[in-house]
Amino acid sequence: MTDPRCLILACGNTLRSDDGVGLWLAEWAIKRFAENAEVRVIARHQWTLELAEDVARAESVLFIDCSVDSPAGSVLLSPVEAAELERGMSTHHSGAAELLALARDYYNSLPRHARQLTIGAGSTELGEVFSEAVTAALPEACRRIEEMVLQWVGV
Repeated sequence: MTDPRCLILACGNTLRSDDGVGLWLAEWAIKRFAENAEVRVIARHQWTLELAEDVARAESVLFIDCSVDSPAGSVLLSPVEAAELERGMSTHHSGAAELLALARDYYNSLPRHARQLTIGAGSTELGEVFSEAVTAALPEACRRIEEMVLQWVGV
Protein backbone atom coordinates (compact mmCIF):
# COMPACT_ATOMS: atom_id res chain seq x y z
CA MET A 1 0.00 0.00 0.00
CA THR A 2 1.29 3.47 -0.85
CA ASP A 3 1.41 6.21 1.71
CA PRO A 4 -1.93 8.05 1.87
CA ARG A 5 -2.21 11.73 1.15
CA CYS A 6 -5.00 11.80 3.72
CA LEU A 7 -5.37 9.55 6.75
CA ILE A 8 -8.62 9.58 8.70
CA LEU A 9 -8.03 8.14 12.15
CA ALA A 10 -11.20 7.63 14.17
CA CYS A 11 -11.87 6.10 17.57
CA GLY A 12 -14.82 5.32 19.78
CA ASN A 13 -16.86 2.72 21.58
CA THR A 14 -20.11 1.67 19.92
CA LEU A 15 -21.43 0.29 23.23
CA ARG A 16 -21.25 3.70 24.97
CA SER A 17 -23.88 5.73 23.10
CA ASP A 18 -22.34 8.92 21.65
CA ASP A 19 -18.80 7.63 22.18
CA GLY A 20 -19.40 5.51 19.07
CA VAL A 21 -19.78 8.52 16.78
CA GLY A 22 -16.14 8.41 15.67
CA LEU A 23 -16.56 4.86 14.41
CA TRP A 24 -19.85 5.77 12.69
CA LEU A 25 -18.12 8.66 10.91
CA ALA A 26 -15.25 6.35 9.91
CA GLU A 27 -17.73 3.96 8.28
CA TRP A 28 -19.32 6.90 6.46
CA ALA A 29 -15.87 8.05 5.27
CA ILE A 30 -14.94 4.55 4.07
CA LYS A 31 -18.03 4.53 1.85
CA ARG A 32 -17.67 8.18 0.75
CA PHE A 33 -14.02 7.86 -0.27
CA ALA A 34 -14.04 4.22 -1.41
CA GLU A 35 -12.97 5.20 -4.93
CA ASN A 36 -10.15 7.50 -3.79
CA ALA A 37 -6.86 5.64 -3.25
CA GLU A 38 -5.33 8.78 -1.69
CA VAL A 39 -7.59 8.47 1.36
CA ARG A 40 -7.13 5.82 4.04
CA VAL A 41 -9.47 5.34 7.00
CA ILE A 42 -8.49 3.55 10.21
CA ALA A 43 -11.08 3.03 12.94
CA ARG A 44 -10.20 1.72 16.40
CA HIS A 45 -11.75 1.57 19.82
CA GLN A 46 -8.78 3.60 21.02
CA TRP A 47 -5.68 5.15 19.52
CA THR A 48 -2.60 3.14 20.43
CA LEU A 49 1.12 3.74 19.98
CA GLU A 50 1.54 1.65 16.83
CA LEU A 51 -0.69 4.08 14.92
CA ALA A 52 2.17 6.61 15.05
CA GLU A 53 3.75 4.92 12.02
CA ASP A 54 0.56 5.45 9.98
CA VAL A 55 0.47 9.07 11.13
CA ALA A 56 4.12 9.56 10.15
CA ARG A 57 3.52 8.20 6.64
CA ALA A 58 0.51 10.42 5.86
CA GLU A 59 0.64 13.86 4.26
CA SER A 60 -2.46 14.98 6.20
CA VAL A 61 -4.29 13.45 9.17
CA LEU A 62 -7.83 13.99 10.36
CA PHE A 63 -8.44 12.62 13.86
CA ILE A 64 -12.12 11.96 14.71
CA ASP A 65 -13.57 11.38 18.18
CA CYS A 66 -16.35 12.47 20.50
CA SER A 67 -15.73 15.04 23.21
CA VAL A 68 -17.16 14.99 26.71
CA ASP A 69 -15.81 18.53 27.23
CA SER A 70 -17.89 20.17 24.47
CA PRO A 71 -21.61 20.96 24.37
CA ALA A 72 -23.69 18.03 23.14
CA GLY A 73 -23.90 17.99 19.36
CA SER A 74 -21.28 20.69 18.79
CA VAL A 75 -18.97 19.95 15.86
CA LEU A 76 -15.48 21.33 16.31
CA LEU A 77 -12.62 21.18 13.83
CA SER A 78 -9.32 22.29 15.30
CA PRO A 79 -5.62 22.10 14.47
CA VAL A 80 -3.50 19.58 16.38
CA GLU A 81 0.13 20.16 17.34
CA ALA A 82 2.57 17.50 18.47
CA ALA A 83 2.78 17.24 22.25
CA GLU A 84 5.94 16.96 24.28
CA LEU A 85 6.26 13.30 25.21
CA GLU A 86 6.28 12.51 28.90
CA ARG A 87 7.86 9.59 30.68
CA GLY A 88 5.35 6.91 31.56
CA MET A 89 3.03 7.69 28.67
CA SER A 90 0.15 5.23 28.46
CA THR A 91 0.69 2.31 26.12
CA HIS A 92 -3.04 1.66 25.88
CA HIS A 93 -4.43 4.97 24.71
CA SER A 94 -2.84 7.97 23.05
CA GLY A 95 -4.38 11.24 21.98
CA ALA A 96 -3.91 13.00 18.67
CA ALA A 97 -1.13 15.26 20.00
CA GLU A 98 0.75 12.27 21.44
CA LEU A 99 0.51 10.32 18.17
CA LEU A 100 1.94 13.31 16.32
CA ALA A 101 4.78 13.49 18.85
CA LEU A 102 5.54 9.80 18.41
CA ALA A 103 5.56 10.23 14.62
CA ARG A 104 7.98 13.13 15.00
CA ASP A 105 10.27 11.54 17.59
CA TYR A 106 10.38 7.93 16.35
CA TYR A 107 9.87 8.29 12.59
CA ASN A 108 11.29 11.78 12.09
CA SER A 109 8.16 12.75 10.19
CA LEU A 110 5.09 14.88 10.72
CA PRO A 111 2.06 15.30 8.47
CA ARG A 112 1.82 18.67 6.73
CA HIS A 113 -1.70 19.06 8.09
CA ALA A 114 -3.26 17.68 11.28
CA ARG A 115 -6.78 18.47 12.42
CA GLN A 116 -9.17 16.95 14.92
CA LEU A 117 -12.90 16.81 14.44
CA THR A 118 -14.95 16.22 17.56
CA ILE A 119 -18.65 16.02 18.27
CA GLY A 120 -19.78 16.91 21.76
CA ALA A 121 -21.27 13.86 23.48
CA GLY A 122 -24.68 14.09 25.07
CA SER A 123 -24.37 10.65 26.66
CA THR A 124 -21.70 8.03 27.13
CA GLU A 125 -23.95 5.69 29.08
CA LEU A 126 -24.25 2.06 28.03
CA GLY A 127 -26.23 1.88 24.82
CA GLU A 128 -25.91 1.70 21.06
CA VAL A 129 -28.06 4.69 20.08
CA PHE A 130 -26.80 8.26 19.66
CA SER A 131 -28.39 11.12 21.58
CA GLU A 132 -30.66 13.49 19.65
CA ALA A 133 -27.95 16.17 19.70
CA VAL A 134 -25.32 13.89 18.14
CA THR A 135 -27.76 12.49 15.59
CA ALA A 136 -28.64 16.04 14.54
CA ALA A 137 -24.92 16.90 14.21
CA LEU A 138 -24.04 14.01 11.86
CA PRO A 139 -24.79 15.86 8.58
CA GLU A 140 -22.58 18.81 9.57
CA ALA A 141 -19.78 16.47 10.70
CA CYS A 142 -19.93 14.56 7.40
CA ARG A 143 -19.90 17.82 5.43
CA ARG A 144 -16.87 19.12 7.32
CA ILE A 145 -14.98 15.83 6.90
CA GLU A 146 -15.73 15.83 3.18
CA GLU A 147 -14.61 19.46 2.75
CA MET A 148 -11.36 18.89 4.65
CA VAL A 149 -10.45 15.68 2.83
CA LEU A 150 -11.24 17.10 -0.62
CA GLN A 151 -9.16 20.19 0.18
CA TRP A 152 -6.21 18.01 1.21
CA VAL A 153 -6.31 15.65 -1.76
CA GLY A 154 -6.90 18.48 -4.21
CA VAL A 155 -10.13 17.30 -5.76
